[in-house]
Amino acid sequence: MADLFVQQAPKSLAVLPFYVAAAVFFLGWTILLFISSAELTGHHFNPHILAIVHAIVLGWGTMIIFGAVYQLLPVLCEHDLYSCKLAFISFVTLLIGTIILVYCFWKFQIGTLLIIAGSIVVLSAFCYLYNVCATIIGSTKTTRYQYFMISSAIWLLLTTTAGLLLAINLSHNFIPRDHIDLLKLHAHAGIVGWFLQLICGVGAKLIPMFLLGKTKKDYLLHTALALQNTGLVLFIVHAYFKQIDAIALLYIILIIVGTLLWGRYIWEAIKSRIRKKTDLLMKQAIYSLCIKLLAVTALGITFMSSHTKWVSLYGTLVFLGWITGIIISKTFKTLPFIVWNNHYKDVHGNARIPLPKNLYSEKLVKLQTYLFAIALVLLCIALIFNQVWLLRLATALWVALASLYCFNVGKIVFHQSKVKPWRSP
Repeated sequence: MADLFVQQAPKSLAVLPFYVAAAVFFLGWTILLFISSAELTGHHFNPHILAIVHAIVLGWGTMIIFGAVYQLLPVLCEHDLYSCKLAFISFVTLLIGTIILVYCFWKFQIGTLLIIAGSIVVLSAFCYLYNVCATIIGSTKTTRYQYFMISSAIWLLLTTTAGLLLAINLSHNFIPRDHIDLLKLHAHAGIVGWFLQLICGVGAKLIPMFLLGKTKKDYLLHTALALQNTGLVLFIVHAYFKQIDAIALLYIILIIVGTLLWGRYIWEAIKSRIRKKTDLLMKQAIYSLCIKLLAVTALGITFMSSHTKWVSLYGTLVFLGWITGIIISKTFKTLPFIVWNNHYKDVHGNARIPLPKNLYSEKLVKLQTYLFAIALVLLCIALIFNQVWLLRLATALWVALASLYCFNVGKIVFHQSKVKPWRSP
């Protein structure tokens, strides 16, 4: 598998810029979160909160996922990435569109500039979808993971298009529905269609690979994808034309069942693993997946309570707990190899060279793992009990976490080659 990674790895231009930009966005949105910590006790339809959420979703989550997929997809397909230039175009458009979008929300400047920003983000999503589909179509190998990647890419384009329509609706009001209700549908198309399905597809490949485990129960993945898509489509259609009621909850259950089937697939792979010792990064990734269960619990409470703190808790568990936890852990599983491959693929086996894990500080990784857990727990407690001072403390810890992450990412990205000849006997 390592040889396959080396042979099929795309040019660094198609991957590294995403990781660097995502790290900067991580630090940026944590600073904005600290500045706006007192506003977290209010309603989520708030200019500053909207700006932070879009910085997290687009600048942090989507940005790093693009880079990771461009690196992983050629390996899954055993075929070169369709276009590194198109990948870089998707980076530039996502970067520019997100920066303008966050600025517009922060200042709450609805109108032409916001619509332009949304259009640029849609263009980025289209470039990504085209690149993914063209790479998969050009491959002679079909895998179960490819279906998740195509499906999630389609949902990303649909979600960003819906976001663009909502941006237009803010100034022209042409959609005959309550804007807050439409935001809920927009958000969950992204959470379930884009993030959940992409994480399920990539996780089904990477988790067994890193643990050296396997399972032949592929039907679990196919059923999981079918249930997630069916449930999401039915939920959106029902909620748009009627409302989010008891019937809509049945469609949510379909999504949950599909995700549990995916979890069963992962559990089967974990049980059969050869590598019994699980490292800290892998544990964090697995624990972050478990945070989804807490997020679902918080979502259930929102149906029984009208208090906005439960919506804030749900969003925190999804974006800062589940998605951020996975990204932090997987960064140091993938980025070191990408940089190592650029520096040492031509001398591997012919000289003394560092291992991928030597490119970053393992002590800092351990520290940021514990800091992540503490910061998340404190933030959740502060939201539940409406404690502003604790919100400030928790968000300050998030800034510290992002700073450690950026330092470690920088250490990897700016690594200098260290090639030493083998000693003569």
